[in-house]
Amino acid sequence: MAVAIGRSFSIQPRSIFNSKSLDRPSPAARLSWLGHAATITPRCRQTCVAAQQRPTWLPGLDPPPHLDGTLVGDFGFDPLGLAEDPESLRWYVQAELVHSRFAMLGVLGILVTDLLRVTGISKIPVWFEAGAVKYDLANTETLFLVQLILMGFVETKRYMDFVSPGSQAKEGSFFGLEASLEGLEPGYPGGPLLNPLGLAKDIKNSHDWKLKEIKNGRLAMVAMLGIFVQASVTHVGPIDNLVEHLSNPWHKTIIQTLASSSS
Repeated sequence: MAVAIGRSFSIQPRSIFNSKSLDRPSPAARLSWLGHAATITPRCRQTCVAAQQRPTWLPGLDPPPHLDGTLVGDFGFDPLGLAEDPESLRWYVQAELVHSRFAMLGVLGILVTDLLRVTGISKIPVWFEAGAVKYDLANTETLFLVQLILMGFVETKRYMDFVSPGSQAKEGSFFGLEASLEGLEPGYPGGPLLNPLGLAKDIKNSHDWKLKEIKNGRLAMVAMLGIFVQASVTHVGPIDNLVEHLSNPWHKTIIQTLASSSS
């Protein structure tokens, strides 16, 4: 056993009294005491540094193992562990994409229509009362039925493409409009209809565009939550609140608004 230990560490008695051996050993010499498996290669060093520098939603937090940074916009946020199942994680990714896009459209629609209403350009109702307005185009029941059919069709096609990726891009699967959509991958349809500027034709190498979209989408979802709360508390549109705040910035703030609404 002593011979085996001596061979593994390569300790020579004369080295103890050798003045040169008292010098600080090189990193390679120090690692040799741990064996060949402990040798740190440049690739390993780069991987370790990248893992340490990975941004997380809470600085200093270790991301969960099922969020390894390969997903677009992955900052390790899953405090409840809802995405531990790989199949559930795939669905959550697609659900977040859809909600982000709806939120971005919703914020844009609310702000534009509210601006037109406040400036007097149009007599559009405030956004939270628009659903109760009677339109000359058709009655409420007809509009609801048309929306139900159209949205149901689109959502069904999206789900079918999620279950079987690429199945909805086959010829004859979308009334001959497959070439105009050019399904790139689940969640990212393209073509001249949905990608007229051609910003992400090569979807496999469009990580930056995907990251920008999901960041803006998450911001839009937070903005929609703020708009909901604002409408519930003040009973006016966001542009009305902005105008009121700018008229007296030091006394017309969210704190005063919440305090007056609770009293």
